[in-house]
Amino acid sequence: MQADYVIVGAGSAGCALAFRLAEAGRSVIVLEHGGSDAGPFIQMPGALSFPMNMPRYDWGFRSEPEPHLGGRRLATPRGKVVGGSSSINGMVYVRGHARDYDTWAEMGAQGWSYAEVLPYFKRMEHWHDGGHGGDAAWRGDSGPLHVTRGGRQNPLTRAFVEAGGQAGYPLTPDYNGPQQEGFGPYDMTVWRGRRWSAANAYLRPAQKLGARLVRGFARRVVMTGGRATGVEILRGGAIEVVEARREVILSASSINSPKLLMLSGIGPAAHLAQHGITPLVDRPGVGQNLQDHLEIYLQMAAKQPVSLYSYWNLWGKALVGAQWLFTRKGLGASNQFESAGFIRSRAGVDYPDIQFHFLPIAVRYDGQAAAEGHGFQAHVGPMRSASRGAISLASGDPEAAPRILFNYMSDPQDWEDFRTCIRLTREIFAQPAFAAFAGAEIQPGAALQSDAELDGFLREHVESAYHPCGTCRMGAPEDPMAVVDPEARVIGVDALRVVDSSIFPRITNGNLNAPSIMVGEKVADHILCRSLPAEDVQPWIHPEWQTAQR
Repeated sequence: MQADYVIVGAGSAGCALAFRLAEAGRSVIVLEHGGSDAGPFIQMPGALSFPMNMPRYDWGFRSEPEPHLGGRRLATPRGKVVGGSSSINGMVYVRGHARDYDTWAEMGAQGWSYAEVLPYFKRMEHWHDGGHGGDAAWRGDSGPLHVTRGGRQNPLTRAFVEAGGQAGYPLTPDYNGPQQEGFGPYDMTVWRGRRWSAANAYLRPAQKLGARLVRGFARRVVMTGGRATGVEILRGGAIEVVEARREVILSASSINSPKLLMLSGIGPAAHLAQHGITPLVDRPGVGQNLQDHLEIYLQMAAKQPVSLYSYWNLWGKALVGAQWLFTRKGLGASNQFESAGFIRSRAGVDYPDIQFHFLPIAVRYDGQAAAEGHGFQAHVGPMRSASRGAISLASGDPEAAPRILFNYMSDPQDWEDFRTCIRLTREIFAQPAFAAFAGAEIQPGAALQSDAELDGFLREHVESAYHPCGTCRMGAPEDPMAVVDPEARVIGVDALRVVDSSIFPRITNGNLNAPSIMVGEKVADHILCRSLPAEDVQPWIHPEWQTAQR
């Protein structure tokens, strides 16, 4: 039970890291508490609402009562399965905006500017453009991660992009290329009709190269004289230690990685002492800087029976499931998030700060369809909230869930931004492209117009987009709140890294799976003392951003 590198967590970053290290001839053990990802609920893209709500695949975390949301406790799903959250997510593939990474570099994460991370996005991707256009020079064509696009056959899906253009926004053939801003088709991590998780893309190839997958519950990092030397795990009712000859790497999620650091004596010293843990390294930033994306879905009734509601019954689901099972085609082969929008909330914002996911059915995340029947919805929310929360220990018991407080909507700008999101979405649904389809507004409902009415709706209905990050922030070694340096090494500890979305200094634009995998790819090169050359590229910025909202 020893290897050169012991990676805790077979998730998005951990799988990528395991593959690159094994490919370079290093011995690797990946520790994973969750079980197998076999079975149709995970592998069938159209069934995405199931694994996210199944205790077998999800850690089942919930936030503390959120003070600005009337004390609501929000679901915080994280993948407890091979592939981690890439096995239960919505499969939407978004790199983020170039400015996100330039901001990381400005915040002390030297070497993480867009010019420096773009080569890693290209190395990890095998992009299939499906004839939709885009700039191949910005995309990868031979990586392990297949990125495809849905068929976009539903008329509502096409109407959303058309309406964005009619509202005066730009259209973009590839938001992961030079121009994120605008409306266009979504990319998804689906290949040949199957979810292309990090387990499918990276872990299975890593195992063929000799990486070992060990099932067990990680309790803490074993420290010997300021150095990480192994991981204590619970396996089959017994406590064992998996030894790392070179390094221990935490890739356990932005919830569990800071928890494991604190259980190992690395974190805010006073907080650790409260829970009977001897502080070994006082890092006050561990668990702080928690960020997420919030969203609401604005739902409309459809005047024509063109939505996916036709299949929202036992027979319809059986038909879709059977077609997928036997052919890997049909509605089950897509996540149905096939149209995207990235816009700016107001003049003076230089790159998009609002994201749309369009869905040609009115349905909740828990799979409950709107009572009105045929409908459609746009998930919308601000990308760069100033609100910050924290992960802390509820107990010194490794098996106890951590305390998760996002502190959502604690910044007054959040409320203004969300009201803007609702009003801009209503404007898009009022465009001629939707004239034949749009009926009454189901949610929030056209009667809610004033700021106070919209705020009341938001307090009750805003939901997490499930993008937690930032809790082991990367920064300059002298930064007292940084947890890891720009090579993802835990500051003040030898032979220990954190490699997952915990290390994001600031949340990126859009869904976090792609940036998390990129972090695994890039840190693998830091470990192997190599790097890809930076690419000097200039992303598209709206020429009139200072004076125009669109």
